[in-house]
Amino acid sequence: MTIPSELKPLGDPLEQAKRAAAYKAVDENISLNYKYVGIGSGSTVVYIVERLSQLPLSKNFIYVPTSFQSKKLILDSGLRLSNVDDINIDSDHVLDITFDGADEVDTSLNCIKGGGACLFQEKLIASLSKNFIIVADYRKKSPSYLGVNWLKGIPIEVVPMAWSKIRNDLLNKFSANKVTLRQGGVNKAGPVVTDNGNFILDVEFGILDVDSFDLLKFNQQIKNLVGVVETGLFISMAKKAYFGHGDGSVSSISSTNLLRKKKLY
Repeated sequence: MTIPSELKPLGDPLEQAKRAAAYKAVDENISLNYKYVGIGSGSTVVYIVERLSQLPLSKNFIYVPTSFQSKKLILDSGLRLSNVDDINIDSDHVLDITFDGADEVDTSLNCIKGGGACLFQEKLIASLSKNFIIVADYRKKSPSYLGVNWLKGIPIEVVPMAWSKIRNDLLNKFSANKVTLRQGGVNKAGPVVTDNGNFILDVEFGILDVDSFDLLKFNQQIKNLVGVVETGLFISMAKKAYFGHGDGSVSSISSTNLLRKKKLY
């Protein structure tokens, strides 16, 4: 579903890249037959909601947020809001589509997310979606594996009282290079607290030069640690990723194309 959009150039090429990717992702993937639309978190999501709100039937959809930020974006745009726990979940994939950002996307569509500390709710909504669409700027596209461009580590959401124990496990059992308890910065003394009341550990493992199957096992092993709520590894979840460039062009990776490539060998 597409309507013409008269876009004035933005002063910042990076913002222009984000907007271009968001508009194309919405135009190519939204359908009149959809009911539930998941809305992710981060700077690119602003343009996703902006584009959705321009569509003639945008008010017919029910929007499910992944964070306080996306909840406010939905409400400020006059769109219909529903929380995930208000939906009757009677199937594995009750949401029709979810649009979200990413910190890094590899060539197999695996992602690192959680730079904005919303990873648990983001993964919950993504797991309930028939179509999970990533929207980002060109900096987030890895030329190969995860950990090439994103150097801040894998975010891991943990129960506060367990953070020190989990840090020790990650350093000694998983050979992490570095584990950092994320701090709130100049506007908050002490650690970042997620929307769920938890802490975030940023864990540096270096480049994750393994295939998706091994990443799934690695992710599950971390999740098995007592006190871990969720990780920022989104493995084999996305169907397509859009990357905006400063000149207004957009490139993409599709899971369909990845399957076709595999069949050639």
